[in-house]
Amino acid sequence: MARKLVFSSLQWLDSRLCWEVTISLLGLFILNCIFQRLLNKGPMLWPFFGITPSILLHINNLYDWMTESLIKAGGTFYFRGVWIGGVFGIMTADPSNIEYMLKSKLENFPKGKYYRERFSDFLGDGIFNADDELWKGQRRIATSEMHSRFFVERSFQTMKDLVHQKLLKVLENLSESEGRFDLQGVLLRFTFDNICTAAFGTDPGCLALDLPEVPFAKAFEEAAELSMFRFILPPFVWKPMRYFGIGYEKRLKEAIKIVHNFAEKTVARRRNDFIKFGSLNDDHHSDLLSRLVQESELDNYKNMHFSDKLLRDFCISLILAGRDTSSVALTWFFWLIQKNPEVESRIVCEINEVLGCRKSYKNEPDDVVFTLEELKSMVYLQAALSESLRLYPSVPIDVKEVIEDDVFPDGTVVKKGARVFYWIFSMARMESIWGKDCSEFKPERWIKDGQFVSENQYKYAVFNAGPRLCLGKKFAYMQMKMVAASILLRYEVKVVEDHKVAPKVTTTLYMKNGLLVTLKPRLVSIADE
Repeated sequence: MARKLVFSSLQWLDSRLCWEVTISLLGLFILNCIFQRLLNKGPMLWPFFGITPSILLHINNLYDWMTESLIKAGGTFYFRGVWIGGVFGIMTADPSNIEYMLKSKLENFPKGKYYRERFSDFLGDGIFNADDELWKGQRRIATSEMHSRFFVERSFQTMKDLVHQKLLKVLENLSESEGRFDLQGVLLRFTFDNICTAAFGTDPGCLALDLPEVPFAKAFEEAAELSMFRFILPPFVWKPMRYFGIGYEKRLKEAIKIVHNFAEKTVARRRNDFIKFGSLNDDHHSDLLSRLVQESELDNYKNMHFSDKLLRDFCISLILAGRDTSSVALTWFFWLIQKNPEVESRIVCEINEVLGCRKSYKNEPDDVVFTLEELKSMVYLQAALSESLRLYPSVPIDVKEVIEDDVFPDGTVVKKGARVFYWIFSMARMESIWGKDCSEFKPERWIKDGQFVSENQYKYAVFNAGPRLCLGKKFAYMQMKMVAASILLRYEVKVVEDHKVAPKVTTTLYMKNGLLVTLKPRLVSIADE
């Protein structure tokens, strides 16, 4: 009996102890929540898990939720990730912070080891994944080559050929079939062929009439998307997976091998062509790789040696930078102008006015090939594209790493090793930056006295800013204007009714479900509208 009594007493004490511990832990949790809310202006930072649960709870509307959080916090707030991962830093949408990071104290905010390590297998030491002197050297040379008259003229000619010999023929074929199709998918094929031709001098053939599956294109897309898992999973998960070649890391390794083999063979061919011909200054070698091979072989790059590996990495980085940005921007553009028909009407009128200046124009849209000067004169089209990019930037978020302790202009203190995420998507929706009409699609905000007026690049960080300003900005605008004007001249683009449009949560602002459209030929010539 005594034993039973003692045993019962112990059980009671044990259950009471468990209950008290539970109550204590719950109390500590609640106190921690209150403490975090008092100290931090941003979203809830959970014990052990940090901001991660809050992000997962809002994963289906992450961009809008983050925008609301930044607005409530006054533009900047602290965060930390899962405790064992050690990630901490700030989220910001403050233009003064962005200018400080990308210009004033550039050296203290590189891409950093965290970023480079995750892309190292795919991009190696290419400009998109480089810091310090390696980045500066590639940047200097790329600026010189990409802005040369020879490259600009040849890349524009290549673009024209691709638009008229392939893109418009594919769209004509799709139009005649009277079926719906994913415009985003077609535009991705176009920009992939275009950037590969400009960078490598090789057309992968994604835009053939039957829209084939191209191994190099598929592998490139897989390598880019699978590399992103390394930003989601902690290193103690993805590094062993890479070492043992299991799961998605196995697929990533296979995809990277296909991409690298293609690039290495192309580099080898260019080297052999130079040895054979002694020069690559001809129409068959007007791509950027040919220029880099020739100048490096002639030893014209001071303090910068382009090995075959660096040439490979450089060109792969350019393809990654140029593959998605323009196509995604155009996809959002076509969706926005359907929602705003008055904007489409003004663009079409502008195209009409430009063509009306041609003495030989005979009202036959099928034969129209726009010149570079005609595209430059399309001010309202550029404004509409810029406004589309403002609201739906191709790269919605970017990140930098802090080298040494620092203080931002808004007073935010950042410690060594912190990550600084700046939300370009959110900036467009903040009244403090763009005014009360910030959420409206309003191309007129870019025009003054009939001329296109650029915005401060730290307020409009769509093409990055400062010394890291996108080298292909002019190329991207030229490409987007050529595609948009050529399509709108010939077709009305109609989004399929009830098609759900939402952004995909990744490094590039894809439409999650693509953009299903139908094409309707313009029965009445724009010259008669």
